[in-house]
Amino acid sequence: MINFYTRQNCPLCEEAKLMIELVQEDFPLEYNEIDIESDDALHEKYMLMIPVIEKDGEVLVYGNVGYVELLEALGY
Repeated sequence: MINFYTRQNCPLCEEAKLMIELVQEDFPLEYNEIDIESDDALHEKYMLMIPVIEKDGEVLVYGNVGYVELLEALGY
C-alpha cells in the first residue's frame, strides 16, 4: 500500500495518478489518495513537492512521476 499525496487542480498530480494506474495494470498495487489540503500539517509538508508517492513513511517519488521511475521506486 502506498500513499499518494495530491491536491485538486494539479496537472502533475493527474499525470502521476495515470502512472499509478498504468503500474496497476501490470503489478498488484494498492494506493491511498490523500488530499494535502485536507490537513494543515500535510499541506505544509508537501505543498512544494506534490505529487508525492510514499511507502512506509518514506518518500519514493515526487514531482514529475514517470512510469519507469515509479516502477524502479517500487522495486518492480
